[in-house]
Amino acid sequence: MPSGAEGQRRSLEHRALAIGLGGLAAFQVALAAGTPWGRASYGGAHPGVLPARLRLASAGAAVIYAGLSAAVLSRRLPVPMRRHVLTGVTTLMGVGVVMNGISPSWPERAIWTPTSAVLTALAWRARKVP
Repeated sequence: MPSGAEGQRRSLEHRALAIGLGGLAAFQVALAAGTPWGRASYGGAHPGVLPARLRLASAGAAVIYAGLSAAVLSRRLPVPMRRHVLTGVTTLMGVGVVMNGISPSWPERAIWTPTSAVLTALAWRARKVP
């Protein structure tokens, strides 16, 4: 069990990552509910409200992000399992940096590339601390 400054760092990094993943989940919930933010998602191909199939995909993504957020904060997961989850989050967010960076949508590049980069760094640092 980490103690002192290391434990506080772990706590801060895990909480910041969980909040970020929760924010992604909230964005996806809003898209699934019909909020007209299509220009900032899915390559910006559908300005306004997303079509039904992408709204369904957003609902699924919201569940995944919310689950990852909960897993990051869970004290019940054994350390090896938590590291696997954090490695997966690091990979997912790293892919997000690339995909958002090459998006034809300016809002998507401007908002989600740096967001994904910060979450990638947080997940990478969080996975190093037991």
